[in-house]
Amino acid sequence: MPPLLRARGLEPGARALFTTRRGGVSRGRYESLNLAYTTGDAPEAVAENRRRVAASVGARLERLVEVQQVHGPAVAVVGREHAGSVLRGVDGLLTASPEVWLAVYAADCVPVLMLDPARPAIAAVHAGWRGTADGIVPAALRRMREAFGTVPRSVRVALGPAIGGCCYEVGPAVARTLERAAQAAGAPLAPPSGSALPRRVDLRALIRAQLAACGVPPEHVEAVGGCTRCRPDLFFSYRRDRVTGRMAACIRLCDSARRE
Repeated sequence: MPPLLRARGLEPGARALFTTRRGGVSRGRYESLNLAYTTGDAPEAVAENRRRVAASVGARLERLVEVQQVHGPAVAVVGREHAGSVLRGVDGLLTASPEVWLAVYAADCVPVLMLDPARPAIAAVHAGWRGTADGIVPAALRRMREAFGTVPRSVRVALGPAIGGCCYEVGPAVARTLERAAQAAGAPLAPPSGSALPRRVDLRALIRAQLAACGVPPEHVEAVGGCTRCRPDLFFSYRRDRVTGRMAACIRLCDSARRE
């Protein structure tokens, strides 16, 4: 069975996990657990990899809801009627139904899983630098409040494996964009010595600041896994390899959490 990274801070209300690159059948640059059909990998290998992950968590692939990620701030509310579908034009999914699994894919961008145990409701968000700068995580929280009555102080969050501040170098234009997002969250990015602009950015730290600004207690946010670029043995990284696979972040609301 593929090794999985569990988001224990979201248990027992949700089954929440992040995959690594280990435990699959893909070859070459996609070795071995590539879960995305859009990378150029053999479709039959991706299908087998997905089957293995589903079997390891007791999931049914026909209950999976995915997104056709566009690196934007849009999110969508889904239910059992969306099972087996791929939603276009969004990078985040929200549901109050325990009958579907939500999934997003990444290979450096930040996968974000959220649980509101009080309602209950869950979310899966793909946050690259563009989505982070545009506020996709705060947008998901706002939509959870509108759709389910979520109160941010009740929310638990897991940030999955992503490129870290140790490795994520950006140019001046991206740095300025992320600096504006950080200032809006009340946590300006500190420029490196001798430079007016930051050149390395920690997206997970910026998302933590955005969550805090929305009212999510810092102690409710956990980081699962390390820097994707630093660990070629464990994670796919687009920045490192360019042609590579994708890992998944998956979440399902537990049956026991269903509203009475």
